[in-house]
Amino acid sequence: MATFLSKFTKIPLKEISKAAESLFPELNAEAKALAAQFTTLSLRLNEPESLTVLNNNLRTKTFIVGHVPAKVDLDVFAKVLTVAHQWKSPEEYAQFRHILRWADLVQNTLVEVPEEEQLKINLDTEVPREIKEKKKPAKDGSAAKESKDSKENSKEASPAAKGDKGKKEKKPLSEEDKKASAEAAKAKKAAKAKAKAEQQAKQAAAAVPPNPGMIDFRVGFIQKAVKHPDADSLYMSTIDMGDEEGPRTVCSGLVKYIPLEEMQERYVVCVANLKPVSMRGVKSCAMVLCASNDTTVEFVNPPAGSKPGDKIFFEGYNATPEKQLNPKKKIWETVQPGFSTNEKFEVTYTEEGKEPARLVNEKGELCKNSTIVKADVK
Repeated sequence: MATFLSKFTKIPLKEISKAAESLFPELNAEAKALAAQFTTLSLRLNEPESLTVLNNNLRTKTFIVGHVPAKVDLDVFAKVLTVAHQWKSPEEYAQFRHILRWADLVQNTLVEVPEEEQLKINLDTEVPREIKEKKKPAKDGSAAKESKDSKENSKEASPAAKGDKGKKEKKPLSEEDKKASAEAAKAKKAAKAKAKAEQQAKQAAAAVPPNPGMIDFRVGFIQKAVKHPDADSLYMSTIDMGDEEGPRTVCSGLVKYIPLEEMQERYVVCVANLKPVSMRGVKSCAMVLCASNDTTVEFVNPPAGSKPGDKIFFEGYNATPEKQLNPKKKIWETVQPGFSTNEKFEVTYTEEGKEPARLVNEKGELCKNSTIVKADVK
């Protein structure tokens, strides 16, 4: 946790609402449910009961959901800050000591608070010690019975005691508290269902044999290609594949086969979910699909009118591809030997006992090479 906090860039107070959950460690189902509960509760921090619930929760936790920070810490802090500025007396410091400790931690590690808005905690304020009531176990059965009888007699003899009992009875939950509790339970149930579904999906994927639907074929546009500075046989290309993060760097061993000028500003078909590899000091994050024989290498061309990021797949294998191919599963190595080209230069995949499936886009338009029949496609 110390390492995470040391690398975390504080979020400006005014930009808390824009902060993403992904900035923080991933939460389990129980923590997500707790976060949802306190996000709802933070809307009612003007009520003493809500502050007490928050303070009690923080009694044994570093952050709201446990010992790791989460987006809920930012959201609740933004609401607490205004309220906590009003606490001045030793009684208030004592009553909400755990909230103050947590808020001071948040403003020193997670949130960039302007100096004039920072929570100034007077460390010289003397507050009474926090007393935790502990129940002493009875030494034996008779002692326990005697103690119980004594209490019952005392309650029966004293009307005031009955009055005290009435005062100590748990206050009924408000409609808002019931709603918050229901939302937390619903969020917890949804998180468990999602985790179960993901586990089932993984198990199902493990049971499915390698097939071309697991490979992420996409249209790419080579924006620029140059020779690799440290490898005579490699080109280093900048290729737009429709990723939100921007174009990728791809290294290709095509120097001996394709002139550099033919590598510029052209559309190609890429394999986008191979595990990135370092090629002479440059991380290559995809592969350009080519057709070849013993003497010639040429590009597999996407359909006319394609755009970067367009999905490409073999007929009958239009599935959701793996996010990244696991080298241990040998998916690419298993299916690639079935890739070839026919007499019409259409790229195909042939599985034993089945008709060849052609490489197409969502419109059914074909991907082709230029001149090689029965090519090795990879």
